[in-house]
Amino acid sequence: NSHDHHDMAWVNSYRQGFNFQCPHGEVLVAIRSYFSEQDGSDRLWTFECQPTPEGLGEPTDCWWDDINRAGLEWTSTCTRNGLVAGVQSKYFESVLDREWQFYCCYYKRRCPYSCMKTTDIPEYYREEGELVVPSYGYFIRGAQTTFSGVLRDRQWKYILCRMTDFDCEFENL
Repeated sequence: NSHDHHDMAWVNSYRQGFNFQCPHGEVLVAIRSYFSEQDGSDRLWTFECQPTPEGLGEPTDCWWDDINRAGLEWTSTCTRNGLVAGVQSKYFESVLDREWQFYCCYYKRRCPYSCMKTTDIPEYYREEGELVVPSYGYFIRGAQTTFSGVLRDRQWKYILCRMTDFDCEFENL
């Protein structure tokens, strides 16, 4: 185990809801989680933020995007070309899973391009999960998740994009 999970700055306790928002002008750049079967097959979560490059300017608007229901597979990408700048989540004992909502921020008229999906995080259900955005200039736009009804855990493929450094005409690419 690369680091002792007790030392991490978790935003939640097991089975607890949480609401995490990056400071204004920052977006999520790292997401880590730790699974416990004994504690409701739930995960502890921690997030890191970083200011966006100056060329992107200030976010003109931020909002909570759609709620993704517990116990279901889902794909969620920030609407209006938004970038992920926070997460809110509630635990449901009945399905031993969480609903999930992204906090998204819109940067003027910049558009995503060169998008890609990460491999499954974690690689196997019930393992520690870690996403660190691979290089400066990539941003998290959302995620696609699978849910194991047997193991009561999720795997995540995060959707990462670059953003144009010019204004573009389109609402969504």
